Amino acid sequence: MPLAPRYAADDARYETMTYRRTGRSGLDLPALSLGLWHNFGDTTPFDTQRAVLRRAFDLGVTHFDLANNYGPPYGSAEENFGRHLAKDFRPYRDELVISTKAGYDMWPGPYGDHGSRKYLLSSLDQSLTRMGLDHVDVFYHHRPDPSTPLTETMGALASAVQQGKALYVGVSNYSPSRTRDAARILADLGVPLLIHQPSYSMFNRNVEIADRDDAYDGHQSESLLDAVEDLGVGTIVFSPLQQGLLTGRYLSGAAPEGSRAARSDSPFLSSSNLTETYLERARALNAIAEGRGQSLAQLALSWVLRDPRVTSALIGASSVAQLEDNVAALAAGPLTDDEVAAIEPHAVDGTGR
Repeated sequence: MPLAPRYAADDARYETMTYRRTGRSGLDLPALSLGLWHNFGDTTPFDTQRAVLRRAFDLGVTHFDLANNYGPPYGSAEENFGRHLAKDFRPYRDELVISTKAGYDMWPGPYGDHGSRKYLLSSLDQSLTRMGLDHVDVFYHHRPDPSTPLTETMGALASAVQQGKALYVGVSNYSPSRTRDAARILADLGVPLLIHQPSYSMFNRNVEIADRDDAYDGHQSESLLDAVEDLGVGTIVFSPLQQGLLTGRYLSGAAPEGSRAARSDSPFLSSSNLTETYLERARALNAIAEGRGQSLAQLALSWVLRDPRVTSALIGASSVAQLEDNVAALAAGPLTDDEVAAIEPHAVDGTGR
C-alpha cells in the first residue's frame, strides 16, 4: 500500500486571512480560529480530522484551540491533535498558536476539577504529554472557581509561564470584576493576562451587558467587553453560531436527522429551542444575510467580528465544506451601519435557549 503524500502547506496561506492583534500584546490571531471541542475525539474518523486541519492551515487559520476534556472521550482531542501535529504540522509548529485549558472535570477525585494549583499544573503536564509538546502558546483557566482563592489559580497560571510550559495565559467564562482581579494578580506576578474566552453570538449578548450583580469590592458595574478593552486584554469568542441555531439548518422549523437538536443526548441544544420566536428572528436574519450574499452562519460570524474588541471567533467544523463556508464569511467585508441597525431587532439575547 503506497504511503500517503507528506503534507506541504499552501504557499498562499497568509494571503487572504485577516489577522487581529490580541489586546495590547504582540500576538496576532486569525479572525477565525478552529476549536477542537466536538469533532476531534475518537468518534470522528482520523482522516476527516486531518482533512479539516490541513485545509484550515492552508486557509491561514493558525490558531487551534483545545482543552483537557475535549473529545469524546476526555483527552482524545488532544491525543489526536498530537498525532496530527507529529504527522503533518511539526515543521510548522512556530507558525501555530496552540491553546489548551483546565477547569472542568477531567479525572475522578478532588484533584481533577476546578482551580487548584495541583489540578491546573497537573492537567497542563498531561495535556503536553498527550499532544507531544514541551509548551503550549496559551493556557487558560476554563471557568471561575469561587471555592479556590483567585491568587492560587492565577499563581498556577503564572507558574506555567515561568516554567516555560506556556507562553501566555488566559481565562474563560469569567465575569468582568473577576477578570479585573485576575489581571491585577497576574500583573503583580509579572505575567500579563493575554485573553478572555467568553460565549458570544447574536442570541447571546451577555458580554455587552453591564452586570450589576457582578460589581463588588469597589468594582463598578460594567460589561465584559468594556472591561477587557480597558485592561488591554484580547477576546476570543466561542459558540458564535449558538450551537447551530445561527445556521440555515433549522430554518424549516424541524431538526434534521443527525443534527445536534435532533439528538436526545445533546446537553446544549434540543428541538425545544426551535420556537416560533426563534424561527421568526432566524428567518429575518437569514434574509439580511442573503441580501449580503452570505449564509446565516456567515452573517453571524461577520456580526461578532464587527466589534474591534473581539480578536477572533472560534468555529467548529465537522467537514472541509463547513470550514470553507465559515472562512468565506471574511470575504464579504464588514457590516455597514445600516446592516447592523437592521440586524439589531432580531439579535436578541436569550433567543433559542
